[in-house]
Amino acid sequence: MRPSRASHRLARALAVSVLAVSALAAGCASGGSVGRDLPAALRARGLDPAKIEVPFAVDDEMRAWAHSKINARGAPVEKLSQLLQGLLAKEGMNLEYQGDYSVTAREVFRTGRANCLSFTNIFVGLAREIDVPAYFVEVKDLQGFSKEGDLIIVSGHVTAGYGEGGEQTLLDFTLGQAKEYRQIRVISDLTAIALYYSNRGARLLRDGDNAKALEWMKTAVKLDPELPGSWVNYGVALRRIGDRAGAEASYRKALEIDPETLSAYQNLAALLRLDGKEGEALDLLAMVDRRDNRNPWSFLDLGDLNLRHGRLSEAERFYQKALRLSSKDPEAYAALGLLSLEQGDTAAARRWLRKAERQERPRGARTAALQQRLSKQGVKPAGSPSTAPRSTR
Repeated sequence: MRPSRASHRLARALAVSVLAVSALAAGCASGGSVGRDLPAALRARGLDPAKIEVPFAVDDEMRAWAHSKINARGAPVEKLSQLLQGLLAKEGMNLEYQGDYSVTAREVFRTGRANCLSFTNIFVGLAREIDVPAYFVEVKDLQGFSKEGDLIIVSGHVTAGYGEGGEQTLLDFTLGQAKEYRQIRVISDLTAIALYYSNRGARLLRDGDNAKALEWMKTAVKLDPELPGSWVNYGVALRRIGDRAGAEASYRKALEIDPETLSAYQNLAALLRLDGKEGEALDLLAMVDRRDNRNPWSFLDLGDLNLRHGRLSEAERFYQKALRLSSKDPEAYAALGLLSLEQGDTAAARRWLRKAERQERPRGARTAALQQRLSKQGVKPAGSPSTAPRSTR
């Protein structure tokens, strides 16, 4: 049964991960809530409840705010609607969406900003305060990909839910048009906390604070040992501090939990390539050559491996797949330009370079390599003194 949908739209979340180039996928987890049994559940995981930051916890000021906005005698759905209005309406808190902002409910309340995981933290926390048993829901239909330095950011979606079966309602905070979801799953409080810790750790990885990131990731895998995305991020943190054996074990653990965790294949393949195991890396990456894989960076990696091994037609197939999935990124164009050079077609390589340089997204190593190789042949890249500058919007 498809879930019913509240009339208000909310905003898309971030579940990050990291590929060597590093990547994280939203993970599968066992469903169910924890609620009042949370301290006991944390102790059962070997964690001190006093040292764990519960992202959906609320304070006295937030409780007072919620009780001032909500009719205590209303039906649960009416209360949820009033809470939603209070958080999103201009005359209420008027929350602003910020994609890379995985914070606690208290921080959302103070700053007025949230991504979908942060929004769900404050919504679930306040809903429970007004006696509505809301819970966390992972949506596997939505996934996005972007690149930042040597990290691939894989964004997933978490939202709040209430009710069961045909009466289930999703309170959906999303950019763009709300959709009917086909793949949703209720996740436990422990899993929600693990996602928060994993996201915060991933942010620290992106900031270059590898040691602190490792501590957050360690806690994430203790909170929910069955969350494959956390194991992927933990592996990236271990690789960053030089523990390749630990990183490999973490990636393989992610695949043991869920063989569909594509980012684990990518990270493990990248690690094997660092160790000179090109053949095994190619075999692993071949496993992500699937119709439902929407990550362009995995296809660029596959193209690169095939190009290095002289399989030019296979390299072109993967580069074209990457281009179809990410036509605004210069790297796919540059990859095809480098392939054209290998095929001896300098004119085509120049055309691909011009297309790469027209894209507004940051250029990476492939574009730089193509520029350098063509410059040695007397081809000046766009933006050189003899070339008119590009217009900007």
